[in-house]
Amino acid sequence: MHFTSVDYVKAGYLLKKKGHWLITPEGEEVIKLGAEKMQDKAQQQYRAWRAMYDNRGETQANVSDETPDPVKETIIELENLEEQANNGIREFLRGKNPYEFQDMVAALLKAMGYYIQSVAPKGKDGGVDVVAYVDPLGAQTPRIKVQVKHRPDAVIGAPDVRSLLGVLRAGDIALFVTSGSYSPDAKNTAASSREFIRLIDGDEFIEMWQTYYDKMNDDDKNMLPLKRIAFLGNNE
Repeated sequence: MHFTSVDYVKAGYLLKKKGHWLITPEGEEVIKLGAEKMQDKAQQQYRAWRAMYDNRGETQANVSDETPDPVKETIIELENLEEQANNGIREFLRGKNPYEFQDMVAALLKAMGYYIQSVAPKGKDGGVDVVAYVDPLGAQTPRIKVQVKHRPDAVIGAPDVRSLLGVLRAGDIALFVTSGSYSPDAKNTAASSREFIRLIDGDEFIEMWQTYYDKMNDDDKNMLPLKRIAFLGNNE
């Protein structure tokens, strides 16, 4: 199934991300054709993509479904390695305590170019864990108020999002970061809010950490150290 799924990805019927498989609107339409015709269309699309990949300039690449396909094998191998790497990072992140995760969020914002005004100590935080500025003095707006929830297996609901919105004042924007995920109601609450609020879940936090990792100092990197390894791949 994993091998065959490459056809559906190249055809635009399926998306793969961090081990999750998502059907696209095009995929929902092609399902209506039935399993056999759907598979035929996906294979045709893959062969067309493969012809372009091989720079053959042909309409169809000479790829047999019965013989090993080194391109597919490479794609699957890279997908498996990426998934294993992401799972390892998530397990490492799961082992952090809430205050360590809070410090990691502050480190990420600092690497992004923001100035950290405060990180809440242990105890009640009044609904705000990190405050960041866009300039060193905090004289310019917006001021960023951040709520951090280290709940890797939990789904953040709308009440938590509304609670953060309730502490905003003129010139503030909100950032909610969780190591878990958000419910549809939480996302709808954020999208419909008149105040700006950005939701970042665990997967996006890891992606952002990887993106800005090289801009961190050594102490911040050590909170979630990464080792970059280059593999032979393609630009697809």
